[in-house]
Amino acid sequence: MNTTWNPAADGVLHLPSGRLVRGRGLRRPLPAGPEPEFALHLLGRRPEPVEWDHRWVRWPDFWLPADRAGFAAALRTLLDRAGQERVEIACGGGLGRTGTALACLAVLDGVPAADAVAYVRRHYARRAVETPWQRRFVANFTTEPCPQT
Repeated sequence: MNTTWNPAADGVLHLPSGRLVRGRGLRRPLPAGPEPEFALHLLGRRPEPVEWDHRWVRWPDFWLPADRAGFAAALRTLLDRAGQERVEIACGGGLGRTGTALACLAVLDGVPAADAVAYVRRHYARRAVETPWQRRFVANFTTEPCPQT
């Protein structure tokens, strides 16, 4: 049974493969409607507990993920689950870290890295991916598996 998001719901990004992923800011109330089944939280500190399956990647506000290989692995898990489940990516405000992660997810889904920021700004939020180093991170993001360290 496919239980993904309503494509017209706020914050839902439609990937080229047809998968749907919701982006949101954790400082705002949980949107009305169904809850996610899996979430990737991108925060500098461990997030508050939630009722659904989730993964935390330590990522300070306005910066980049502390564990880039772990981040890439978490994105791959999220992309795989997005075909059958309601998945979301969330940070404090829902634009910088979330936008950067959504752009990297778009790369994994087939959007060229050079076009991924523009794709997310067009289909998710025009202010997504806030800093020059976040834009550079997306431009250099690869679909190749990360080496194990």
